Amino acid sequence: MRALLASLLILITAAAAQAEKVVADLSLRDVEINANFDGSDILIYGAIKGAKEDSGLAPLDVIIAISGPTGPVTVRKKDRRFGIWVNTESIEVDRAPSFYAVASTGKLEDTLSYNDDVRFQVSIPRAIYSVGAPAEIEDPASFSEALIRIRKGNNLYQQLDNTVQLFDQTLFSTTIDMPANLVEGTYPTRIFLTREGEVVARLATFIDVRKVGLERWIYDLAHNQPLIYGILSLVIAITAGWLASAFFRYFRF
Repeated sequence: MRALLASLLILITAAAAQAEKVVADLSLRDVEINANFDGSDILIYGAIKGAKEDSGLAPLDVIIAISGPTGPVTVRKKDRRFGIWVNTESIEVDRAPSFYAVASTGKLEDTLSYNDDVRFQVSIPRAIYSVGAPAEIEDPASFSEALIRIRKGNNLYQQLDNTVQLFDQTLFSTTIDMPANLVEGTYPTRIFLTREGEVVARLATFIDVRKVGLERWIYDLAHNQPLIYGILSLVIAITAGWLASAFFRYFRF
């Protein structure tokens, strides 16, 4: 009988957890990059459906992760040789997001278990994928750590602990700063609802980042018609040089 009651309690608890769902929205779904673009703040807000404050279950946590377009990255190590800094070793990281921000109601390691971090690749180190390294590299992990450190310094990688506000276990919101040096593309946005570190519900959406105006025209010209782009760049450079020379000749006399 006790085993039956225990099993029933587990089923009831699981059903209560499964009943909880996340609904959310973004203040901005389309980010336009133009000559005046200096970054953008994205407000992410939502609600937890089916949550009951007096359910007797452990409190909920919310984790929000935004990832930029991913691609391979070559990380090089520099050493001082004969008084000159030179590249000595390099590793190609197979996949790394150009931008990554993860915000949570508490410290990330307290709101997400190790197993679910591995499963959903939520933390910054888990978002970086590297298959292997050359045998002569003694400490390959240091290259990924260097990549994270550099991109954190450029505000491209952000771990934002204790920044998601959760009201009465029902409503949540946070603001994520997207810097000016964004890469064009689709930015998947994932929202995780966790209890005692385990993911009980999740939601996925996206943010679209696109160049517009003159930046769009130059980008398309460089990628779709490189010959015309090269000729135009050469003409502009020659014209600018001639105008500068004419200006100084005029004022010299």
